Amino acid sequence: MFAKLEICKDATPRSAVANMAIDEALLETAKVPSIRFYQWKLPALSFGYFGKFTDVADYAAERDLVRRWTGGGIVLHGEDLTYSMVIPGSDPIFAESSMSIYEKIHRALRNTLVANGERAELAPVASVIDARAAKLVKGTGVSEPSSNADRGYSCFANPVRADVMLNGRKIAGAAQRRSRRGLLHQGSIQNVDLANGLEERFARALSTKCSERKINNDVLNRACELAKQRYGTEDWLRKR
Repeated sequence: MFAKLEICKDATPRSAVANMAIDEALLETAKVPSIRFYQWKLPALSFGYFGKFTDVADYAAERDLVRRWTGGGIVLHGEDLTYSMVIPGSDPIFAESSMSIYEKIHRALRNTLVANGERAELAPVASVIDARAAKLVKGTGVSEPSSNADRGYSCFANPVRADVMLNGRKIAGAAQRRSRRGLLHQGSIQNVDLANGLEERFARALSTKCSERKINNDVLNRACELAKQRYGTEDWLRKR
């Protein structure tokens, strides 16, 4: 899929706010496509840009809550393999549709799982939620919600086209956002064996030319600014 891919294995468990801020900071500074695998300091819950805070408020006592910059529904984190991919606007893949990119990333993951003996497949049909995948709110780069489609639903209870399925159950989904700088794809893999070098094998299925990178101080400093300005604020969390 990519001529080159940088792999960032972020072994430091971070807060939900910090993880979202780092993802956006990586998008702002991306020169080549990259994939970041990361961990959570506490059991967490992320919900989409258009989600309602009232739909997740009851989790506040038990999980670290954060509103994503991308769309989609409610995702529980802590026992999943969470990753983000950043595709800069200068990369040829960026010119493809969001759905095409979504499908190619998940196809690479499906192939990785199949090679390890799992009978994984891509969800073949579109749902009500997926039907609006190409319709974006002007100026935001994220999907426009249709009725309650983007509010309060569990992402893993509602597979859409090109999600990864195993034995009829969704095990991997993602949400995206485009900007002039590039595309951010945030994904979660759940209910499968996360050992056996899954991270490395998934990355290598995306590109045959991979290199490792670390999060530098410029990215971390920008993430701190984004956390203070956006992700860590009550205004952002309770935006809707």
